[in-house]
Amino acid sequence: MRVALAQIDTTVGDLDGNRALIVQAAQKAVAEGAQLAVFCELTLTGYPPRDLLDRRAFAQDNRRALDLLAEGLPKDLAVLVGFVDFVESASGVRTLWNAAALVHEGEVRQIFHKRLLPTYDVFDEARYFAPGVRPLGFTLHGVRFGLTICEDAWNDAGTPLPRTYTENPVALAVDDGARVLINMAASPFTLVKRTRRAEMLAQIAKTRGLPLLFVNALGGNDDLIFDGSSALYAADGGVIAQAKSFDEDLLVVDLKSGGARRSVPQSDAAAALSALVLGTRDYARKCGFRSAVLGLSGGIDSALVAAIAARALGPAQVLGVAMPTRYSSEGSKRDAAQLAAALGIELRTIDIDGIFASYLEALGPELSSFGPAGPNDTTFENIQARVRGNTLMAISNRAGHLLLTTGNKSELAVGYCTLYGDMAGGLAVISDLPKTFVYDVAREVNRDAGRELIPESIFTKAPSAELRPNQTDQDSLPPYDVLDAIAARLIEDGESVAEVIARGFPAQTVNDVATLVQRNEYKRRQMPPGLIITSKAFGPGRRYPIAQRFRF
Repeated sequence: MRVALAQIDTTVGDLDGNRALIVQAAQKAVAEGAQLAVFCELTLTGYPPRDLLDRRAFAQDNRRALDLLAEGLPKDLAVLVGFVDFVESASGVRTLWNAAALVHEGEVRQIFHKRLLPTYDVFDEARYFAPGVRPLGFTLHGVRFGLTICEDAWNDAGTPLPRTYTENPVALAVDDGARVLINMAASPFTLVKRTRRAEMLAQIAKTRGLPLLFVNALGGNDDLIFDGSSALYAADGGVIAQAKSFDEDLLVVDLKSGGARRSVPQSDAAAALSALVLGTRDYARKCGFRSAVLGLSGGIDSALVAAIAARALGPAQVLGVAMPTRYSSEGSKRDAAQLAAALGIELRTIDIDGIFASYLEALGPELSSFGPAGPNDTTFENIQARVRGNTLMAISNRAGHLLLTTGNKSELAVGYCTLYGDMAGGLAVISDLPKTFVYDVAREVNRDAGRELIPESIFTKAPSAELRPNQTDQDSLPPYDVLDAIAARLIEDGESVAEVIARGFPAQTVNDVATLVQRNEYKRRQMPPGLIITSKAFGPGRRYPIAQRFRF
């Protein structure tokens, strides 16, 4: 039997657009001899629809879209597609399910409901959906299939995620007589998950002794990036067909002999680069932007964001703006120009020192009335950052460009960033990349291009905000390799200060970093959406209170 793994890039709420993509993929599947086409979780609505689900018209329109889809699909192809099922009582109480429909010969033949609803990290499905109780199997052309929807598969024996549910949908499907397992997913990409998820699915196939079809969502929706990477796992756990990662694909497989194996990123840096390009492209496109603007300082962070933007939107659609002051070095100006030329993006220079000087003249007497500046006073540094933020926002307003911020996770963790300055913008592209990993991904840019897009001088010079004479980041922060290691343990691993110190890190440094992380929660709450690639990003999956006194 031939099955199409249909990996399409849906947009949340675009019911007509998503329906058209499904029909297009289905027609291609028929042309390639498929008898069944499997799409991802919540294909019609896009994932995650979040509070759109609170609007009655949304669920109703999605059901109408399913009926229209059934009429428009090829009649000789069975299709599994995700949607939102619902019922409404006489008193007006609605119950929603994260559902899948089996469509065949112009009709919805069977409906399945997701049973396990994740409520951790970025997931909040129990807020909207009821758990399913419907049968998990269907028979097509003499083959009994067992269907699970994303999280349904993450409670099977041998899976690595330590979460306990009251039932095991995979086991239920096997008990129902399944000879082939299917998992329709909207599983977001993270660096950890890119290997863990594949290992889990392979383990399920091997443990159950059954082939497993995995079809994942593809594309960027807000801060989440879906990598696709759909696959057919053999009964021994081996991958015998693999769809593309970070790109749309229609992979037609034979349940016994498998199919093609597309190339996938071979390193974390390569995967992160592909993810951020996809996330940036989709965020801009789905929000109605065709072009982007960013500040080019001559540093590694803005260089990487510029390279990502050029790949995502095309060099002609990216504007870099250099905004030097009296503290900007000639080397940084030169590096920004070389980078822009190598990437093929436009570079404009706006000298903001005169604006900065006018601030000093106007505010100097008033600020002095509050007393002399302390040794750690950053008032005038932040003014420069805010002038730059205002300048970029003015360009964004006039030209209609999406403003990309360039702050990394290390800076955001400890508050080494300026509200309404370098944090101003529409998308925080590298906000989930620790500084040390920024260098790795930037190296991957050059490696992938086969030439030096990002100049070597940007890699080798000491990081600096250049907001005061001879400034470097390490005047205020620990070395980035130390900072990143401590921050990862505090933020991603949830370790206490005492536990991190016990690992051999200097006690004072750990305490200082922990204090900064907790003190700057208010800044992170005001940052733009940031693309997620780690297991614990600053965003919807991390919900720490701002006003609190618990010490890590």
